[in-house]
Amino acid sequence: MSASHTADYDVIAVGAGFAGISLSYHLREAGYSVKVFDRADEIGGTWAWNRYPGAATDSESYYYCLTFSKEVLQEWSWTKRYSGWEETQAYLKFVLDKFSLRPMFQLNTEVESASFDDATGLWNVVTGDGQTHTAKYFISAMGMISQPVIPTFSGADTFAGPIFHSSRWPEGLDVAGKRVGIIGAGATTVQMLPEVAKTAAQVTVFQRTPNFVLPAMQKEMTPEWEKEIKDNYDEIIAKARNHMFGMAFEQPPGRNAVDTPPEEVQKIFEEHWNGSFRWVFETFDDLLGSAEANQMASDFITSKIAEKVDDPELADLLTPKGYPLFAKRPPLDHGYYEAYNRDNVRLVDIKDREPITGITETGIQTTENLYEFDIIVFATGFQAYTGALEAMDIRGTEGHTLREKWEDESKSIMGVYASGYPNFFMITGPQAPFANLPTSIEQNVAYITDCINKMESEGYDLFEPSQQAEDEWSEHTAEIHSQTLMAQGDKVNSWMMGANLEKRKPRVLVYFGGAHIYYDKLRESADAGFPELSFSKSSA
Repeated sequence: MSASHTADYDVIAVGAGFAGISLSYHLREAGYSVKVFDRADEIGGTWAWNRYPGAATDSESYYYCLTFSKEVLQEWSWTKRYSGWEETQAYLKFVLDKFSLRPMFQLNTEVESASFDDATGLWNVVTGDGQTHTAKYFISAMGMISQPVIPTFSGADTFAGPIFHSSRWPEGLDVAGKRVGIIGAGATTVQMLPEVAKTAAQVTVFQRTPNFVLPAMQKEMTPEWEKEIKDNYDEIIAKARNHMFGMAFEQPPGRNAVDTPPEEVQKIFEEHWNGSFRWVFETFDDLLGSAEANQMASDFITSKIAEKVDDPELADLLTPKGYPLFAKRPPLDHGYYEAYNRDNVRLVDIKDREPITGITETGIQTTENLYEFDIIVFATGFQAYTGALEAMDIRGTEGHTLREKWEDESKSIMGVYASGYPNFFMITGPQAPFANLPTSIEQNVAYITDCINKMESEGYDLFEPSQQAEDEWSEHTAEIHSQTLMAQGDKVNSWMMGANLEKRKPRVLVYFGGAHIYYDKLRESADAGFPELSFSKSSA
């Protein structure tokens, strides 16, 4: 605590999902007082908001989880390979209640602002009810994909029926017998369309850019498979910790597609076409680094689209063109392409054929047609990494907001610190890896806990992130990014570069040096005494 001022809490955090739960557990175990605020009415973070039909994880459920308790790993039983939002939220509630963490959480509470007070050395956190709460440390545990992007179509406020972002799906809304318009064709629509199409009278998808979509191949958990998982959890956790995307996958196979005979490449692709992102990481080592190898993978995926979609013209519209695999994050398919074979599903190309001009009282107007609907869904994605942080009024030592700081470039130190913001941490902030999030969250939480322990055990009141360290990390992240095919994401409005935002220039938001390398760098920083920070004690 501050040498001269007493705070309400040691730590105030925002976000009641995986990050908030992991953080609250570890900091409480270390002896700190913690308060976690969230504006949602229930625990879950992303999984308290994204309740649209078909919402599910894209990581396999048995490693899309927290690993700090071996007891929970053995007690909890997943029902499917990929858990839906209900099951994921139920799991988080189970963890929360098992460890009696709920008293640390205050839901239905929006944090309107957080500002660092130079005079007291504390963070002043103002909630929607007008109350001010103080803490020595302020931590963002908000999701990296949580701030929705709402398109600004003229006339949207005149539409007579429900119109909303997919992450704000109204409770109890029934699409049965309804005409549904979905704007956007990214990961949300890939999950949503097959479910909505089952009962809706008509579903129309308005697509700007088609995606490379990999197969999910959902399956039920069996007693035999569950036993195999639980008997080998130590190995599974180690695999995720040491994988470049934090997944519990095998290490790279040690072969390159460009050095392999074409018929063997096709054979290996086909043998591994059994679900999840494993197909990318367990076939060849060069799919994300070599344009030639990436094209081989892209051609294989597009051949699968042609096999699944009956109408050749429609298959062509759904085929990605002009950008490499992983320039946009590929979703997983739960029957997406097959849905377009239904009589009640249609696709509208709004990039080249008929752009949307506005929304009317009865539907969506394009340059060519008026499409009438009962329900309109904006499946238009999120402002990744920085969105939730910028939406909140967070001010550091000079009174600038994070949005002002990141107007041109979203710099950080390892996605955890921001220069000019003392005693402030971010969990998976900008320029952290894009990886299996629970893995990254747990590594971030361990690192943050170590930093706070150092502060408290050595009697420090303040840490200040170094501008030089921030510049160096950002330059390092940008250099790696430029060497990957993901650098072409700005051409196709990829959220991984913030290129899906109308009024912001694209930027480097993701560390692509490998999540396992990033985790090593966190450990190196902690072992070296956090050289990115300067520590000080109050003169009072």
